[in-house]
Amino acid sequence: MSLIRDDGVVLRVQKLGEADRIITLLTRQHGRVRAVARGIRKTKSKFGARLEPFSHVDVQFFSRGADLVGRSLPLCTQVETIAPYGGSIVTDYGRYTAGTAMLETAERFAENEGEPAVQQYLLLVGALRTLAAGLHESHLVLDAFLLRSLAVNGYGASFTDCAKCGMDGVNRFFSLQAGGVLCSDCRVPGSAVPSPETLVLLGALLSGDWQTADNCEPRYWREGSGLVAAYLQWHLERGIRSMRYVEK
Repeated sequence: MSLIRDDGVVLRVQKLGEADRIITLLTRQHGRVRAVARGIRKTKSKFGARLEPFSHVDVQFFSRGADLVGRSLPLCTQVETIAPYGGSIVTDYGRYTAGTAMLETAERFAENEGEPAVQQYLLLVGALRTLAAGLHESHLVLDAFLLRSLAVNGYGASFTDCAKCGMDGVNRFFSLQAGGVLCSDCRVPGSAVPSPETLVLLGALLSGDWQTADNCEPRYWREGSGLVAAYLQWHLERGIRSMRYVEK
């Protein structure tokens, strides 16, 4: 038996019995972890409100083995709030739907329980912090998070150089299968031809150039979001269910 401490973001919660919950977190050191919180649904629970989706918390787990992920689920024995992002996110529909899509995407990219996913964890924490602050349009924050999540998991898209031959310059043809824009020589059947401004926007979101992204016209936001959603679905092989509720 062992006590293990880690910090993480609450991805989702599920009811268990009459008073307990199963909490799914993306943690810094152990990746995706599922744990049981005893009595959390009781009105007198000490940390019930701390283990809600979007919360960034410091958690102590009690595990029956040497490893956190084993045959039985560990128990959450102590919880301290690092940042209650949910308080700002759930009061706004746009932030809430974008944040929910972020949590679902992060869980999908961290499918193997107990396997560290530090970059994905840091991306999620940063995205939720930005979303809660309300400094940028919520769907732009979501698209930036999705593009960077794809990149750190090996599916980075190119929005300038040709994804096949590497030719630099303005390449207009976008292919999901090829991994981004293609030059006229490498163009494949079925390639999309997005606006140059849309490609500039997506490149800015991927690189963190918020000045360019914020100044982009809304019509290019919508086109860009469509490309990001299609690219994500192509690589995950199935869509993110909560994406259908995101405001465009």
